[in-house]
Amino acid sequence: MLETEYIQHLESNTWFSQLPNLFKTFIVHHAVQQTYQKQQTIFHSGDSFDGLYAVLAGVVRLGYIDIEGNESVAAIVEPITWFGEISLVDYQPRSHDATCLEKSLILHIRSAAIQQLLIEQPIFWYHIAQLTTQKLRFAFLELISIQTQNMTQRLAQRLMFILNGYGNHLIIEKNMIHLSQEQLAQMLTCSRQTVNQELQRLEKQNILRLSFRKIEILDITALERIAHDFPKHD
Repeated sequence: MLETEYIQHLESNTWFSQLPNLFKTFIVHHAVQQTYQKQQTIFHSGDSFDGLYAVLAGVVRLGYIDIEGNESVAAIVEPITWFGEISLVDYQPRSHDATCLEKSLILHIRSAAIQQLLIEQPIFWYHIAQLTTQKLRFAFLELISIQTQNMTQRLAQRLMFILNGYGNHLIIEKNMIHLSQEQLAQMLTCSRQTVNQELQRLEKQNILRLSFRKIEILDITALERIAHDFPKHD
């Protein structure tokens, strides 16, 4: 059973906070807390579905590393973010790796438990669909951004996504992003030099402050304004 302090943390998660009490009770009683070390993998691309996960403490990289060691980063997720539900929906193997970037506390609901719940309470598939479409919405926003926005706007949008936990946070509670410029460049599929130039431009405007593997957002309103400044069409 989940510890009380983490039950309270889960209520700050957009998805969990809106669940029916029966579903919340199921999660609290079936969740297992697991500690992972830095660079330890939670699951690999190609693995079978083994349950749902959430980051309770720490940082997890969702992405893929090919046989030559080339890394692709889809997202860097922090508390409280749920992940791993896609394979529950389509019964396909994991589409990406999930690896801890630092010592992390991870919530795990085993596959047998969640599948039995959905057999007994099929109405809860609606809430699984909500969790999945939340990620789909951000994927579409990123695709639109690639096609319509310049790099400054794309960078601002990605930083806002991270601050908002990709839709997982009810409110933005902190302004510090823990990731390297190389990881950010991988997310945006551009060079580290390009990301560095764009970050320095925003730093000169006092929108953010750079430090080693950290980006402190000083003016969230200004960053959000840039992120949502889509081109206007006649």
